[in-house]
Amino acid sequence: MIPEEVLKKPLITEKMTWLGEEKNQYGFIVDRNANKLQVKAAVEKMYGVTVKAVNTQNMVGKPKTRYTKTGIYRGQTRPFKKAFVTLADNDTIDFFSNI
Repeated sequence: MIPEEVLKKPLITEKMTWLGEEKNQYGFIVDRNANKLQVKAAVEKMYGVTVKAVNTQNMVGKPKTRYTKTGIYRGQTRPFKKAFVTLADNDTIDFFSNI
């Protein structure tokens, strides 16, 4: 897989910001078929860093219900895969450098 296809977008949350500062971990939404080796290669190629470890987590879709004038609509959100990447001690990723 091409690195642009493996990594869909970075996770920018308060928890991920804290993990980036304290434990040098960064989170990404990745392709559901990507494995840890593909995620590691994609992060190293796109950001020019050394990856120490990769942890992945499959998220299932949550059920959602909307109540409207015409009736009740039921559905669910799409499932996705998260990857948590731990970098070497001297490496960092700055997501906000292009703003």
